[in-house]
Amino acid sequence: MTYQVLDERANQLAHLLRSQGVAPEVRVGIYVERSLDLLVAVLGVLKAGGAYVPLDPTYPQERLSFMLSDAQATVILTHRHLLAGLPCHQSQVVVLDQDWEAIAQAFTPAPADPPTQA
Repeated sequence: MTYQVLDERANQLAHLLRSQGVAPEVRVGIYVERSLDLLVAVLGVLKAGGAYVPLDPTYPQERLSFMLSDAQATVILTHRHLLAGLPCHQSQVVVLDQDWEAIAQAFTPAPADPPTQA
C-alpha cells in the first residue's frame, strides 16, 4: 500500500465516520488485528476528529465489556471474522472488510476540520 492509497482510504473512512456522528470527543472502538486496516482505522478516526479506543481481540471478554461501557464508544470498527468475539454493546458497527465497497464511495479528499467545542 502506498502512502497515497493509505491517505485516500483513511479519508474515505473519515467521511463515513463523520456521517455517523463522529466528531471531537466522540470515541470509536477499533477491534481489529494488527494489519494495514488497523492503520487505516486509526488515521480515519483521527481525520474524522474522534478519539480511538484500541480493543485488542486477544483481551478477555470481561475486559472488552468494561472498556466498551467505560469508553461509551458510539461506533466500533472491526472485521467480519471478529464479530462473534465482540461482547454485547450499543454501538454502531462498521465491518471494514465487508463494508469497504460502500466506504470506498466516499470522497477521497481530507474532510474539513471538525467544529471545535467551546
